[in-house]
Amino acid sequence: MATDLHELLRSLRVWDPEVTELPSFAPGRPATPLELFTEWFAAAVAAGQSEPHTMSLATSDESGLPDVRIVMLHGADEAGWSFASHAGSRKGRHLAARPYAALGFYWPVLGRQVRVRGPVSAAPSADAQGDLHARSTGALAAALTGRQSEVLGSVEELARASAAAWERAAREPGAPVPSWTLYRLRAEEVEFFQGDEARRHVRLRYRRAEEGWTRELLWP
Repeated sequence: MATDLHELLRSLRVWDPEVTELPSFAPGRPATPLELFTEWFAAAVAAGQSEPHTMSLATSDESGLPDVRIVMLHGADEAGWSFASHAGSRKGRHLAARPYAALGFYWPVLGRQVRVRGPVSAAPSADAQGDLHARSTGALAAALTGRQSEVLGSVEELARASAAAWERAAREPGAPVPSWTLYRLRAEEVEFFQGDEARRHVRLRYRRAEEGWTRELLWP
């Protein structure tokens, strides 16, 4: 019998108390979104959230059509929230045409979301290569495989290219990947969402101003 999608959806529960703890959130501090993001990220890790460093990345093409995918956060500091990809990938082409993006983090173990929007720029090549070579052999092998987002002829073709890339990554851990790009999103707006059992969700939005950040609460 085929699975009924609607029945399956109705059987699911949001924020099951057996696996989710909804902490209280007093939005009076801190002064910057980076400070609060660091606190929330550490709390997600401590709570056992799986892969808390993964995030949705939304971009748009030359025509303004949106696209989204899951990528990994490489860092967050005063320069921005960073992620990486090949310059010729779909996301790389989008960012070359429209250098603006949005990020979305979801940590259901705490009922929390963080949304970040702002312009994106490419870091210097030396930073990108340093970031890549500080990661695992597998990450380097994947980058060396290259041709991200291009049409693939067969899984056998991928297997051959990947095997060669793994061999080179193990033999040459400092192998350069010129197309590998480290992107930094300079936040103009950051929103923090804390879920509430009574649906009185707390939403705190930071917006960049000429001097520092403004903060405001939003209706859920």
